[in-house]
Amino acid sequence: MRSFVYNIAFDCADTFALARFWSQVTGQPIAECDHEEAVIELPGGLNLFFQRVPEPKNGKNRMHVCLRPEQAREAEVDRLLGLGATLVADHREPDGTGWAVLGDPEGNEFCVLRETIGRGSA
Repeated sequence: MRSFVYNIAFDCADTFALARFWSQVTGQPIAECDHEEAVIELPGGLNLFFQRVPEPKNGKNRMHVCLRPEQAREAEVDRLLGLGATLVADHREPDGTGWAVLGDPEGNEFCVLRETIGRGSA
């Protein structure tokens, strides 16, 4: 017997604003949205689920999303910063390895790895 991951949940103050950000990140539309909850259905059956909570984010995430972009990582980092992300930590190396840690508009950290094409390692 086993379980499969159905969704990744984000606690947030503004469900629509955060879902809109992640919709732009993933290129997928918001499937459901009201004042309390929003859902983005990703290809392959995984969902991003946003739920309104009263308390603010406090401290570092213990679990996070890692993105592997189709385009060059640097171009994707620039695009995400333009959407409202912030750079939290930069672990990119001169040889192209490494990753960038960004924060979404509510401070949830996520990583941007090397692009899909031409990658050897993270």
